[in-house]
Amino acid sequence: MIPLRRNGRAATKRAPEMNIDLAKTFLEIAETGNFNKAAERLNVTQSTVSMRIKALEDELGRPLFARSKAGTELTAAGTQFRRYATTMVRVWEQARQELALPPGFRSVLTVGGQFSLWDRMLLRWVPWMREAKPDVALRVEVGLSDGLMRQLSEGLLDIGVMYSPQSRPGLVMEKLLEERLVLVSTTPRVMGQWDGGYVFVDWGPEFRAAHSQNFPDLSTPAVSVGLGALGLQHILANGGFGYYPMRVARPYLAAGRLHLVADAPDFRRPAYMVYPAADDQSEDLRIAVRGLRHVAALESED
Repeated sequence: MIPLRRNGRAATKRAPEMNIDLAKTFLEIAETGNFNKAAERLNVTQSTVSMRIKALEDELGRPLFARSKAGTELTAAGTQFRRYATTMVRVWEQARQELALPPGFRSVLTVGGQFSLWDRMLLRWVPWMREAKPDVALRVEVGLSDGLMRQLSEGLLDIGVMYSPQSRPGLVMEKLLEERLVLVSTTPRVMGQWDGGYVFVDWGPEFRAAHSQNFPDLSTPAVSVGLGALGLQHILANGGFGYYPMRVARPYLAAGRLHLVADAPDFRRPAYMVYPAADDQSEDLRIAVRGLRHVAALESED
């Protein structure tokens, strides 16, 4: 209880409790640098976001954001509070998940990965982890790098496996493997035969930069896709050529349905796993990370 003075008389006021939604809202603004974007991600109104931050700043007694026409930045107090907010949300989510555990399990581990990495190695990791830790329940999710990083920061994920991670306080980024992207075609062709059959697959910013550097004079392709599986099914059904991981193309090459384009440059696409730093690691998490390293070492793109 906090003692107050009103007209010379002592009064009491109950100290406000920290609402976990306030911490989540704070973290969303810290990541996006914008109240409106945070409201969109949280699926609430901008006024709700503003009220939550005002309530949080009132409770802490310090401004957490400096607002200007250029955007929103953390104050010194906001930077300091970010680490605590991340820990609060993580602990809350872990507690919520573990309280809902089915009988026979003592903890739960939540792992998220990009779609094309599930068939690459995460589906091999699940049975490995089940054998290593049969009393640990696994919750698996699929998402893109931005969303996975946000869930990691909020404590919704224990491990994320992705192509384009971003640096976050308290999280470790570790490269697991590199995919080899090769140019394949449904009909034999030689390098330089660019035509309307080329399907550009957006494999991320690093690939786009390397692709532009190697093919500076290439005009805009007639078909561009953001999902490799979609692009592959398109050329298999309609003919064409494009860049795909060797691990995906290999069975089609063996069957004669695809052909390597001779002398075409290869591109490398690294994949990473992201997990909490050592101070926040449980024994289950350390074993899970070791298992991911193991299945990644079994993969080969050459």
